[in-house]
Amino acid sequence: MKYHIQASGGHDMKTGIVGVGNMGRPIAEHLSESGMALTLWNRSPEKAQGVAGATVVSTPQVVAQECDVIISVLANDEAIAAVYYGDGGLLKADLTGRVIVELATTSPATAQSLEAAVIARGGLFLECPVSGNVVPARSGQLMGLAGGSTAAFDAARPVLAQITRRLEHLGPVGSGSAMKLAVNLPLMVYWSALGEALGIAMAQGVDPGRALDILGDSSGAIGAAKKRIPPIHEMIRTGDPGTVSFTLTNAIKDMRLMTDVAQSVGHPHAVITSVLAKAEAAASGGWDTYDNSLAGLFGLVNKGEKA
Repeated sequence: MKYHIQASGGHDMKTGIVGVGNMGRPIAEHLSESGMALTLWNRSPEKAQGVAGATVVSTPQVVAQECDVIISVLANDEAIAAVYYGDGGLLKADLTGRVIVELATTSPATAQSLEAAVIARGGLFLECPVSGNVVPARSGQLMGLAGGSTAAFDAARPVLAQITRRLEHLGPVGSGSAMKLAVNLPLMVYWSALGEALGIAMAQGVDPGRALDILGDSSGAIGAAKKRIPPIHEMIRTGDPGTVSFTLTNAIKDMRLMTDVAQSVGHPHAVITSVLAKAEAAASGGWDTYDNSLAGLFGLVNKGEKA
C-alpha cells in the first residue's frame, strides 16, 4: 500500500479527524498549527467550524474517502458503532491505502472487531488510546498507547508523533486498549482514596485546604494531584466545580471496561469494583457531569454548597 509520508513529520499526508469534541478539537487545532490541512467531521457540525485550514464535511465516509490517515476521537462504544457501521460511516468507504486510528478508550475485543472490519474494506487499523486531557491535547503532549500491525503503526506514526510526547507501539490490537485501562485504573482509585483521606482529616477539625495541601505534598500523591487539588479545594470552599477535564460519566465507562476485561481473563479486580460502586453512587447523586477528580467528595460535602 502506498502512503504519502514525508520525513518532515507527515505534513504531506491527507489527514482527517472524526469526532471534533472535547479532545478532538484541541488535537485538530494543534495539528492545524503544525501546518497540516485537515478534513473534519463531527456529529454537531458547528463544533468543527473555525479550525484554520480545515474543511468540514458531511459524513465520516467522506473523511475516509479523502484522507490517508483518519483519526477517530469518539466518546464511547455507541458512538464508535454509529461512526464506523452506520449510514455514511467509515466502513462505507473503500479503505485501500488508508489507515484508521482509533483514539477512544474501549475494550480490546471492540478494537479487535474494528480491525477486522477495516481490513475487510482494504485498510489498516491502529488503536491508539491516549493518556492526557485537553491541555496536553492542545500542545501535542499526549501519551499514545498503540496496538496494531507494524504496517499500521508506521503509516500512522508521522501524524501521531505530532500529538504525542511519548508514542509506544505495544503489540497487536488489544494491547493498547489494555494498557490504557491499566494506566487509568490507579488514577480512578486515587481520587476515591483522596476523598476518604480528606474525610478523616476533616472529621478531626483539620482545615480542608490545609489537609489537601499536605496530602498533595505527601508521598502518596500522584502526578496529577498538584493540578487537580486546587480545584478540589475550590469546590469545597465555594461550590464551584471548575473546568471539567474528564467527567465522572466517562470515568465510570472506563471502570466498567476494566472490570469486564479483568473478569474475562480471571484477574482480581476487587479494588476497582469497589471504586466503581462509589462512583456510580456519586453519579446517581448528581455528580455525573462533574470532573472525576471531584467524585471522591461525594458523601463528604454537599454538591454546590460550601463545606
